[in-house]
Amino acid sequence: MTQYFEIHPDDPQRRLIAQAATILRDGGVVIYPTDSCYALGCLLDNKTGVERIYRLRQLAKGHHMTLMCSDLSEIAVYAKVDNQAYRLLKSLTPGPYTFILKSTNEVPRRFLHPKRKTIGIRVPAHNIAQALLAELAEPMMTTTLLLPGDNFPLSDANDIRERVKSGVDLIMDGGACGLEETSVISLEGSEVEVIREGKGDTSLLR
Repeated sequence: MTQYFEIHPDDPQRRLIAQAATILRDGGVVIYPTDSCYALGCLLDNKTGVERIYRLRQLAKGHHMTLMCSDLSEIAVYAKVDNQAYRLLKSLTPGPYTFILKSTNEVPRRFLHPKRKTIGIRVPAHNIAQALLAELAEPMMTTTLLLPGDNFPLSDANDIRERVKSGVDLIMDGGACGLEETSVISLEGSEVEVIREGKGDTSLLR
Protein backbone atom coordinates (compact mmCIF):
# COMPACT_ATOMS: atom_id res chain seq x y z
CA MET A 1 0.00 0.00 0.00
CA THR A 2 1.32 3.40 -0.98
CA GLN A 3 1.79 5.85 1.89
CA TYR A 4 1.13 9.56 1.44
CA PHE A 5 2.84 12.34 3.42
CA GLU A 6 1.95 16.04 3.20
CA ILE A 7 5.24 17.80 3.87
CA HIS A 8 5.79 21.52 4.33
CA PRO A 9 7.97 22.75 1.43
CA ASP A 10 9.81 25.36 3.51
CA ASP A 11 10.03 23.59 6.87
CA PRO A 12 9.80 19.82 6.30
CA GLN A 13 8.52 17.89 9.32
CA ARG A 14 11.47 15.93 10.73
CA ARG A 15 9.25 13.02 11.77
CA LEU A 16 7.96 12.53 8.22
CA ILE A 17 11.41 12.91 6.70
CA ALA A 18 12.74 10.23 9.07
CA GLN A 19 9.88 7.91 8.12
CA ALA A 20 10.57 8.50 4.43
CA ALA A 21 14.24 7.63 4.95
CA THR A 22 13.24 4.41 6.71
CA ILE A 23 11.04 3.44 3.77
CA LEU A 24 13.98 3.99 1.41
CA ARG A 25 16.37 2.00 3.62
CA ASP A 26 13.84 -0.83 3.68
CA GLY A 27 14.00 -1.08 -0.11
CA GLY A 28 11.23 1.33 -0.99
CA VAL A 29 10.65 3.60 -3.98
CA VAL A 30 9.44 7.14 -3.27
CA ILE A 31 8.13 10.12 -5.20
CA TYR A 32 9.47 13.41 -3.90
CA PRO A 33 9.63 17.07 -5.03
CA THR A 34 12.77 18.73 -6.35
CA ASP A 35 13.69 22.18 -7.62
CA SER A 36 12.66 21.15 -11.14
CA CYS A 37 9.99 18.40 -11.09
CA TYR A 38 8.64 15.61 -8.97
CA ALA A 39 11.01 12.65 -9.13
CA LEU A 40 11.17 8.93 -8.44
CA GLY A 41 13.95 7.76 -6.14
CA CYS A 42 15.48 4.78 -4.36
CA LEU A 43 18.81 4.00 -2.75
CA LEU A 44 21.88 3.28 -4.85
CA ASP A 45 22.15 -0.38 -3.83
CA ASN A 46 18.43 -1.07 -4.34
CA LYS A 47 18.51 -3.06 -7.58
CA THR A 48 14.87 -4.12 -7.25
CA GLY A 49 13.84 -0.51 -6.67
CA VAL A 50 15.60 0.61 -9.82
CA GLU A 51 13.85 -2.14 -11.78
CA ARG A 52 10.48 -0.98 -10.40
CA ILE A 53 11.22 2.58 -11.54
CA TYR A 54 12.14 1.30 -15.01
CA ARG A 55 8.85 -0.59 -15.22
CA LEU A 56 6.79 2.35 -13.96
CA ARG A 57 8.27 4.70 -16.51
CA GLN A 58 8.64 2.00 -19.18
CA LEU A 59 12.21 3.08 -19.75
CA ALA A 60 14.25 1.49 -22.50
CA LYS A 61 17.18 -0.68 -21.53
CA GLY A 62 20.27 1.48 -21.19
CA HIS A 63 18.46 4.57 -19.91
CA HIS A 64 20.62 6.00 -17.16
CA MET A 65 19.27 7.44 -13.96
CA THR A 66 20.79 10.33 -12.05
CA LEU A 67 22.58 10.24 -8.71
CA MET A 68 21.02 12.84 -6.40
CA CYS A 69 23.64 14.14 -3.96
CA SER A 70 23.44 16.52 -1.02
CA ASP A 71 26.52 18.62 -1.80
CA LEU A 72 29.85 18.93 -3.61
CA SER A 73 31.74 16.72 -1.18
CA GLU A 74 29.34 13.86 -1.84
CA ILE A 75 29.68 14.33 -5.60
CA ALA A 76 33.45 13.82 -5.30
CA VAL A 77 32.89 10.35 -3.83
CA TYR A 78 31.02 9.16 -6.92
CA ALA A 79 32.48 11.24 -9.76
CA LYS A 80 35.89 12.41 -10.89
CA VAL A 81 35.99 16.18 -10.51
CA ASP A 82 38.94 18.22 -11.78
CA ASN A 83 39.55 21.88 -10.95
CA GLN A 84 37.59 23.24 -13.91
CA ALA A 85 34.60 21.03 -13.15
CA TYR A 86 34.79 21.88 -9.45
CA ARG A 87 34.57 25.61 -10.12
CA LEU A 88 31.54 25.15 -12.36
CA LEU A 89 29.83 22.78 -9.95
CA LYS A 90 30.43 25.21 -7.09
CA SER A 91 28.85 28.06 -9.05
CA LEU A 92 25.76 26.11 -10.17
CA THR A 93 24.95 23.89 -7.18
CA PRO A 94 22.58 23.48 -5.57
CA GLY A 95 20.30 24.06 -8.54
CA PRO A 96 18.28 22.52 -11.39
CA TYR A 97 21.22 21.05 -13.27
CA THR A 98 22.35 17.51 -14.05
CA PHE A 99 26.08 17.06 -14.70
CA ILE A 100 27.57 14.22 -16.73
CA LEU A 101 30.87 13.20 -15.17
CA LYS A 102 33.31 10.30 -15.26
CA SER A 103 32.39 7.98 -12.40
CA THR A 104 34.52 6.54 -9.63
CA ASN A 105 34.45 2.89 -8.59
CA GLU A 106 31.82 3.71 -5.96
CA VAL A 107 29.10 3.62 -8.61
CA PRO A 108 27.80 0.15 -9.60
CA ARG A 109 28.59 -0.62 -13.24
CA ARG A 110 24.93 -1.14 -14.11
CA PHE A 111 24.33 2.58 -13.66
CA LEU A 112 27.13 3.71 -15.98
CA HIS A 113 27.21 4.52 -19.66
CA PRO A 114 28.62 1.25 -21.05
CA LYS A 115 31.34 2.89 -23.15
CA ARG A 116 32.16 6.19 -21.48
CA LYS A 117 31.73 5.10 -17.82
CA THR A 118 29.88 8.29 -16.96
CA ILE A 119 27.14 9.07 -14.47
CA GLY A 120 24.61 11.89 -14.20
CA ILE A 121 24.84 13.73 -10.89
CA ARG A 122 22.92 16.62 -9.38
CA VAL A 123 22.42 18.61 -6.16
CA PRO A 124 18.86 19.93 -5.66
CA ALA A 125 17.93 23.34 -4.29
CA HIS A 126 14.80 22.10 -2.54
CA ASN A 127 14.21 21.86 1.20
CA ILE A 128 12.38 18.53 1.15
CA ALA A 129 14.90 16.83 -1.13
CA GLN A 130 17.80 18.18 0.90
CA ALA A 131 16.21 17.16 4.22
CA LEU A 132 15.72 13.63 2.90
CA LEU A 133 19.31 13.38 1.64
CA ALA A 134 20.60 14.67 4.99
CA GLU A 135 18.56 12.09 6.89
CA LEU A 136 19.79 9.31 4.61
CA ALA A 137 23.44 10.45 4.70
CA GLU A 138 23.82 8.93 1.23
CA PRO A 139 22.65 9.74 -2.30
CA MET A 140 19.62 8.41 -4.17
CA MET A 141 19.24 7.10 -7.68
CA THR A 142 16.56 9.26 -9.26
CA THR A 143 14.69 10.10 -12.43
CA THR A 144 11.94 12.56 -13.37
CA LEU A 145 8.35 11.47 -12.75
CA LEU A 146 7.44 11.43 -16.43
CA LEU A 147 4.96 8.64 -17.10
CA PRO A 148 4.59 6.77 -20.42
CA GLY A 149 2.66 8.77 -23.00
CA ASP A 150 2.97 12.08 -21.12
CA ASN A 151 4.71 15.11 -22.58
CA PHE A 152 5.32 16.74 -19.21
CA PRO A 153 6.13 15.49 -15.70
CA LEU A 154 3.31 15.22 -13.19
CA SER A 155 3.26 18.34 -11.01
CA ASP A 156 0.27 17.90 -8.69
CA ALA A 157 0.33 15.37 -5.86
CA ASN A 158 -3.36 14.50 -6.27
CA ASP A 159 -2.78 13.67 -9.94
CA ILE A 160 0.23 11.61 -8.89
CA ARG A 161 -1.87 9.61 -6.42
CA GLU A 162 -4.44 8.89 -9.11
CA ARG A 163 -1.95 7.97 -11.85
CA VAL A 164 0.70 6.07 -9.92
CA LYS A 165 -1.57 4.31 -7.41
CA SER A 166 0.38 1.37 -5.90
CA GLY A 167 3.47 1.69 -8.10
CA VAL A 168 5.56 3.24 -5.32
CA ASP A 169 5.83 2.93 -1.54
CA LEU A 170 5.54 6.62 -0.67
CA ILE A 171 4.37 9.88 -2.23
CA MET A 172 5.86 12.96 -0.58
CA ASP A 173 3.47 15.83 -1.28
CA GLY A 174 5.39 19.08 -1.13
CA GLY A 175 2.85 21.15 -3.05
CA ALA A 176 2.80 22.06 -6.72
CA CYS A 177 6.04 21.35 -8.53
CA GLY A 178 7.50 22.43 -11.86
CA LEU A 179 7.07 20.97 -15.35
CA GLU A 180 10.54 21.73 -16.69
CA GLU A 181 13.33 19.18 -16.31
CA THR A 182 16.90 20.07 -15.40
CA SER A 183 19.46 21.39 -17.80
CA VAL A 184 22.01 18.68 -18.58
CA ILE A 185 25.68 19.67 -18.80
CA SER A 186 28.49 17.33 -19.82
CA LEU A 187 31.78 17.79 -17.99
CA GLU A 188 33.37 14.53 -19.13
CA GLY A 189 35.68 16.14 -21.71
CA SER A 190 37.90 19.18 -21.85
CA GLU A 191 35.00 21.36 -23.04
CA VAL A 192 31.73 22.10 -21.27
CA GLU A 193 28.81 20.89 -23.39
CA VAL A 194 25.13 21.65 -22.83
CA ILE A 195 23.27 18.44 -23.68
CA ARG A 196 19.77 19.64 -22.80
CA GLU A 197 18.35 23.09 -22.17
CA GLY A 198 16.08 22.93 -19.13
CA LYS A 199 15.15 24.94 -16.08
CA GLY A 200 18.72 25.86 -15.15
CA ASP A 201 20.13 28.89 -16.98
CA THR A 202 22.97 27.86 -19.32
CA SER A 203 23.47 31.18 -21.12
CA LEU A 204 26.85 31.84 -19.46
CA LEU A 205 28.17 28.44 -20.56
CA ARG A 206 27.97 29.19 -24.27
